[in-house]
Amino acid sequence: MRFAGRRCLLCTCEGTLPLDVGALAKALGAQDALRPSERLCRAELERVRALARDPEPLLIACTQEAALFSETAGEAAERILFANIRERAGWSVEGAQAGPKIAALLAEATVTAPPVPALELRSSGRVLVYGAGATALAAAERLAGRLAPTLLLKNPADALPPSVVRFPILRGRITRLSGHLGAFVAAVEDAAVVLPSSRDRLRFAEPASTTEIETDLVLDLSGGAALLSAAEKRDGYRRVDPRDPLALERALFELTALVGEFEKPRYVTFTADLCAHSRSRRVGCTRCLDHCPTGAITPAGDHVAIDPFVCAGCGSCAGLCPTGAATYAAPPPTTLLERLRVLLRTYHEAGGRNAQLFVYELRHGEEIVSAIARFGRGLPAQTLPFAVTELGQLGLELLAAPFALGASRMVVLLPPRKEPELSGLRASLAQLEALLEGLGYGAERLTVLATDDPDLVEETLWRAAPVAPLAHRDLLAMGGKRSLLRLVLERLHELAPAPAAVVPLPEGAPLGRVVVDVEGCTLCHSCVGACPTGALAADPDRPMLRFKEEACVQCGLCKNTCPEKVIRLEARACFEPSAREFITLKEEEPARCVRCGKPFGTKSSIERIVQKLAGTHWMFKTPDQIERLRMCEDCRVIVEFERGPRPFAYGEPRRPRTTEDYLREREQAGESGTEPKTN
Repeated sequence: MRFAGRRCLLCTCEGTLPLDVGALAKALGAQDALRPSERLCRAELERVRALARDPEPLLIACTQEAALFSETAGEAAERILFANIRERAGWSVEGAQAGPKIAALLAEATVTAPPVPALELRSSGRVLVYGAGATALAAAERLAGRLAPTLLLKNPADALPPSVVRFPILRGRITRLSGHLGAFVAAVEDAAVVLPSSRDRLRFAEPASTTEIETDLVLDLSGGAALLSAAEKRDGYRRVDPRDPLALERALFELTALVGEFEKPRYVTFTADLCAHSRSRRVGCTRCLDHCPTGAITPAGDHVAIDPFVCAGCGSCAGLCPTGAATYAAPPPTTLLERLRVLLRTYHEAGGRNAQLFVYELRHGEEIVSAIARFGRGLPAQTLPFAVTELGQLGLELLAAPFALGASRMVVLLPPRKEPELSGLRASLAQLEALLEGLGYGAERLTVLATDDPDLVEETLWRAAPVAPLAHRDLLAMGGKRSLLRLVLERLHELAPAPAAVVPLPEGAPLGRVVVDVEGCTLCHSCVGACPTGALAADPDRPMLRFKEEACVQCGLCKNTCPEKVIRLEARACFEPSAREFITLKEEEPARCVRCGKPFGTKSSIERIVQKLAGTHWMFKTPDQIERLRMCEDCRVIVEFERGPRPFAYGEPRRPRTTEDYLREREQAGESGTEPKTN
């Protein structure tokens, strides 16, 4: 059948998959509802080959044999998409009722992501082997035939001098390792070169001061702590327990393949102008810095810098960034939201009800889904699986979107091994839970599960607490992060069972207001200059501080910049119309010059200056001097000139000497018999 500009090939997988093609065609608005294949990857493989010759794109509802279909299609493979409707839907005790879900999964598969920008990495095969004794020496010798190793021994121990030296051997200790595949730099302390005269044991020359070794790859056999943060995510770095021969063999095999040119996705798109990290050396938002597991993010003045070569693509920075300065690109959030929109819209239009969205990470959850389908009851007909590349990329706007689109429940499956780096996602889920509770949806609609056990996942999905179904409403995926968040929250509020005007959120949420102690505020407007989003504003004509809650990202720059320390943040979601408009936080009459009456500041700021300087500063001891603080800039100068003595009077300027002066002095000297002056 044809839909969404593609021909779709269905297969019952030898009759194990119940398919109602007529109902699917109706749900998808498809044409040519033909009988599905039974053995598309075997007896009917020629059908794939024939359709691949046609320029029309293909959607094949099978992922198990994707490699075979791609090979059969040849160059046309780039026009083929695949969808898994077997383990995700048909292989279930409720497979016969899964028609709406199958239609939704097929429709979702047609949503494609834009190409991801790529980085180029080059490795010439230089490898630094770091360890102790004979184990490290043997590993270096194994690599010498295929790579160009350098052996750095932290302790020679039982290593015997080789009869033929095929690579540099040094002794020393790595104090710092930085870089990435093809460009690692190791700082080595007490580096010493092996002496060629080593006979019964390795002897080394006098150690040098700290030196640096540049290398493409690193094999760490030291047995100590990893030399890099999140070492398992750093391409080209392998840390192995020297007592585990199997792990060592695996590392040697993997390293020999890391020679040549490689492409790495640029996972994050960063817009420095939107970053709310710092202003005028005052630090505000540090969400991405606090949660980056690889240390790829560093401060860089008013914003941060992201090293794309070190970035491992966990997505935490993009999920937590309140302004959208860091945006995940593999895929972008608009693609994920469009997938959600198509999935839930098709499911509801096909007659599905009470949808339960099952969100998981592709590399972790797909195996669990397969195990449940093969050895258990399969997924319930109302459970819609939604796989993402990285869970960390899900910010509040994407986590709340399923409920705005009509999903009744959501189950989020976390990989236990990644729990330490998912603290940011946990915070976003806590914010979502507060929103659901505050708007009357109920916190039981959200379940977070961290496990590798398929039985526990199956039990959770089948024993979901009954909740009232939510009405489906469409939602277009447009705009940046803040626009998407605003759109999703407005829809949540519109559909809410108990639409509260204000919902308190946990500290650190990207929504909220600024609370100012108006008695202590001097309207100095330091906060206005620091605010990166324009949420705080001044008035050009009157002493006034204004605030728009919708623009506030709770970065804290205003709080950290305020010299009077009268600002605090309050995390909340406000749905009142006033949140979209500027409101006045403080206003007062301007201070007028006591001499000419001209407005030149605010009363509170002038009086605060008088309070701090009067009687304590040598320039403001007398009442007249203190009174000048209450004058405008013009009157202060006038008063200084009016009082005596003149402040800039230093006597008559020296008159330059002329020829007449010299002639007159010569005449006078001749009359008196003295020598005239020569200068």
